[in-house]
Amino acid sequence: MTRVAVAGCGRMGFGMCRALTEAGFDAKGFDVRPAADYGGFAEHMLPDANAVKAHAEVLFTVVRDTRQTDDLLFDDQAVLVGETAVKTLVVSSTLSPNYVKALAGRVPAGIALIDAPMSGAQVAADEKRLSFMLGGDDDALNAIQPMLKAMGTSFHRMGGFGAGMTAKVLNNYVAASSAASTRKVLAWAEELGLDQAKLLALMDASSGQTWFGSNFDAIEFTRDGYHPDNTIHIIAKDVEAALDGVGAPDDAMGRAFIDVFRNLKPME
Repeated sequence: MTRVAVAGCGRMGFGMCRALTEAGFDAKGFDVRPAADYGGFAEHMLPDANAVKAHAEVLFTVVRDTRQTDDLLFDDQAVLVGETAVKTLVVSSTLSPNYVKALAGRVPAGIALIDAPMSGAQVAADEKRLSFMLGGDDDALNAIQPMLKAMGTSFHRMGGFGAGMTAKVLNNYVAASSAASTRKVLAWAEELGLDQAKLLALMDASSGQTWFGSNFDAIEFTRDGYHPDNTIHIIAKDVEAALDGVGAPDDAMGRAFIDVFRNLKPME
């Protein structure tokens, strides 16, 4: 049986790793947090980078950003440096497409590269219904398809390596626009004395319908304010990745979305 590791067992990665183990895969998790933080799942957590290098034939990375990806693959943990069991690297973090494409020149020869960012938030990871945007060689994608099916329900092959990430950041640009707009109009509703729950129900049934608004009570971060360690920060980061990927760092609309997220206060 192919041995799998999921590096970055936060809101998304933990649900992904749990789904793989429940489907019968020889899957282990890895995170900078101690295994004890994972309660009954601790037995499925690898203790250090050397254990990842020894166990993982397929490595899914779900760490936060490019810095953590560099740390995992090449620097602090360095799971691709020296002798390693890894034969397939699956990049599931949302990163700049330019960074992802450049990995082809940095990853050791002989390791198959796939980019497989996902959408759906923690609730979809926990319920095994993620949507994956995929880039890579068809044979490599076919080999991991059973793993993807254990974690998700929607699979979109977008092209060669890097195409999945390009599609993801463009999708996230649209998602960010709806998230920013929804939070903005909810704040206005409060100021105007309009019931926010009734407004969300109205939008769900009319032209203001969005994934963010229609799932407002199910998505774990919709009411959060901005913090460097939370998902609202990640949404802003994803917009930055989209602007970098299309070579438009000063895009006025994208910069406006980022400003909205950076100024969000928690909702009650």
